[in-house]
Amino acid sequence: MSRILGIDPGLHITGWGIVDFDEFHLRYVAHGTITTLPSENIGSRLSNIFKMLSNIIEEYSPTEIGIEDVFVNKNPFSSLKLGMARGAAICCAGVLGLSICEYTPNKIKKSVVGTGHATKEQISIMVQKLLNCGNVKLDAADALAVAICHAHHKTFFVEKR
Repeated sequence: MSRILGIDPGLHITGWGIVDFDEFHLRYVAHGTITTLPSENIGSRLSNIFKMLSNIIEEYSPTEIGIEDVFVNKNPFSSLKLGMARGAAICCAGVLGLSICEYTPNKIKKSVVGTGHATKEQISIMVQKLLNCGNVKLDAADALAVAICHAHHKTFFVEKR
């Protein structure tokens, strides 16, 4: 059985979700968000993401991690902030000795909803139905969608250490 941590990175809100996968079945474990304040300096915000993800990894002991790949926003400053949050999450995984697989937003949406242009609301509804996990905030639902995507594709893309 694999325990998969899915991460939907963001400098303001980073979603996380954990599922267990046994080759045939997904089982919901936990989800949540890490929030940083725009009034904090960038170093404190990235450090907070790193520390909170470290705590989540320590508490739930995932064996694999999936993360949403960066997409280019119309605003390059927003893309840069997203890239920094992703970097903090990827660094956390590396420091803790876990490999990480990256998935494009379209691949995640197709894996969960069946179309690469699904809305956040559609993703949330499908995640709740697939995992029978009750109401989930959008950022955490996106993270659970990353974990589901990884479970569906892991036999092909898992990085071996």
